[in-house]
Amino acid sequence: MTAIATAVAVGADMAFGEPPARWHPVVWFGNAMTRVEARTYRERRNDRRTACVAGVVHLAVGLGAAVAAGTIVRKLLGRNASTVLAASVCMAGRMLDAEARAVATLLDQHDLPAARQRLRSLAGRRADDLDEGEIARAVIESVAENSVDAVVSSMVAAAVGGAAAVLGHRAVNTLDAMVGHRNERYEHFGWACARFDDAVNFLPARIAALSVAACRPSRAGAVWRTVRSDARKHPSPNGGVIEAAYAAALGIRLGGVNRYGSVVEDRGTLGDGRLPVVADIAAAVRLRRQSSALLAVALFTVGLVRRCVRR
Repeated sequence: MTAIATAVAVGADMAFGEPPARWHPVVWFGNAMTRVEARTYRERRNDRRTACVAGVVHLAVGLGAAVAAGTIVRKLLGRNASTVLAASVCMAGRMLDAEARAVATLLDQHDLPAARQRLRSLAGRRADDLDEGEIARAVIESVAENSVDAVVSSMVAAAVGGAAAVLGHRAVNTLDAMVGHRNERYEHFGWACARFDDAVNFLPARIAALSVAACRPSRAGAVWRTVRSDARKHPSPNGGVIEAAYAAALGIRLGGVNRYGSVVEDRGTLGDGRLPVVADIAAAVRLRRQSSALLAVALFTVGLVRRCVRR
């Protein structure tokens, strides 16, 4: 039944999207963890080991609070209702699609300054010098990576562990976005959050890549080859997998040099197709929706079969 509840949550996210920011539990969590960070943070220059241990404590506090909240919600609402509520709140597929389309619209209008500004809602890279093609690449890579972080991982967590697991995953993902950066402030303090986020998204990223291949059967072989040959070039063990899958499925080339503040990062070349254009953003959004829907149907089917077998 948890699998069915997860599939229902996917449908709810597609239909209604996320709650407003002022009522969003993830926003509340982020604000709370900012205050916690003021107490748990230790600077790198004092002691590397102390900073890493402080980061572990920070992760434990955030993850523990989220799992506890999920457990309470389950006791109040029951397993299935709590799973639907938690998963639908934690998923952000509809918002992801809307932001990607908004950037595409601005590019179609040849409004590069506005497109660069809007890109900040999707990607953390520097955008002040990006041209139309580079903005399109950034959007597609964000759609691909966030299809795992904001949708598929929540689906897997909800199906496996219900409300507590999905809220726990969302907490880890949020903490990674907040402190899991390779810069002077967070290199050691954020290490635990970044590595734990890699671990919990490892399987979902590969499930997401399989669903991408299933949605584009004529490109399935190319997806498999590109993931095997190119994913390891990417600094993220999960981002490389799903971005390589999207590149092959769409017949384009992703990856390259990105700038994050003063940090320059070479993410390798993913795929051997043409360079992305604005129209590919809509294609990436369609692929994201179709692959997520396919997984939801699969979960719903598994749930029904298990229910029939138990009877």
